[in-house]
Amino acid sequence: MNARRFRRVAGVDEAGRGPLAGPVVVAAVILDPRRPIDGLADSKALSEAQRDELAPLIRAHALAWSVVAVDIDEIDRLNILGATLAGMERALRALQTIPVLALIDGNRLPRDLPCRARAIVDGDAIEPAIGAASILAKTERDRIMRAFDDVHPGYGFARHKGYSTPEHLVALERLGPCAIHRRGFEPVRRLLQPELF
Repeated sequence: MNARRFRRVAGVDEAGRGPLAGPVVVAAVILDPRRPIDGLADSKALSEAQRDELAPLIRAHALAWSVVAVDIDEIDRLNILGATLAGMERALRALQTIPVLALIDGNRLPRDLPCRARAIVDGDAIEPAIGAASILAKTERDRIMRAFDDVHPGYGFARHKGYSTPEHLVALERLGPCAIHRRGFEPVRRLLQPELF
């Protein structure tokens, strides 16, 4: 018998560290070992349709889950790593059930956590709870970026979700940065600086 199956273990992952625009979104999930969910994996290995199918199952079957978004101002103030770590701490504290252990995707741990924690590189492909968190974070961030596409038309946020695709870079050069662009990221920073003559 695997004793760990009966412990409150939270998986934590983020979506959106690399884009030029939009928030970074962090999720924490405590899976219920009595209600397994087939198909959990790193969200990047799943299609959008698969993620959209799994996300409501995770919310319905998990013992606890939370999703938090860290906005652009905080990303610019803390840098993307600091903002991501802050989001991880908040996501764990927002869980309605306190975990005994947090498994966090990556190689860094936030400083002030409500429980013991372990960092796992590529954890979203190894640990089902981290995979579940990656799916919730990705689907919520995609939803946010689709909504921003209506607020800031012309950039294509609904398609590229703020990543530095050729379409996005062309729109950025043509339109200039908008309110959700990360001012500390290149090429946004360059476009915000006045040219020197």
